[in-house]
Amino acid sequence: MLPLVNLASLPMRVVADTNIIVSGLFWHGNPRLVLDAARDGAIILCTSGVLLEELEDVLIREKFAGRLLAAGVRAHDLVLGYGALAQVVEPAKIERIVIADPDDDAVIACAISSQSEVIISGDSHLLELEQYQNIRIVTAAQFIRKILQA
Repeated sequence: MLPLVNLASLPMRVVADTNIIVSGLFWHGNPRLVLDAARDGAIILCTSGVLLEELEDVLIREKFAGRLLAAGVRAHDLVLGYGALAQVVEPAKIERIVIADPDDDAVIACAISSQSEVIISGDSHLLELEQYQNIRIVTAAQFIRKILQA
């Protein structure tokens, strides 16, 4: 017989929006603390192929070229590193939820399929929802202050 697992003792499952990942990779602050929490095993970050593609599309923008050069890293390497840190899931098929920005639905689809408890985002369209089903939607600061330290 397999031992019973106390689900409450497992790390919280979280989807971080692309804006949080980019901020965490390039700057210090709450988004970096979110990535650190995943590295330390305090949370399980979840992502999808769609979100990894979006991350690479953002990282190859000209405005980040100097940061990548200074760090001596390619955008693709950062995406691979994040993909290794996070649990990659197949996103759920969902109806349109964020009418003003349908791309944001990919974040919600990932959270649903990964059974995440929280979405961390800096995107106003997602933050306005505050919650979808039982998934809380918060900023990185709210997550660090209210949820991770609870």
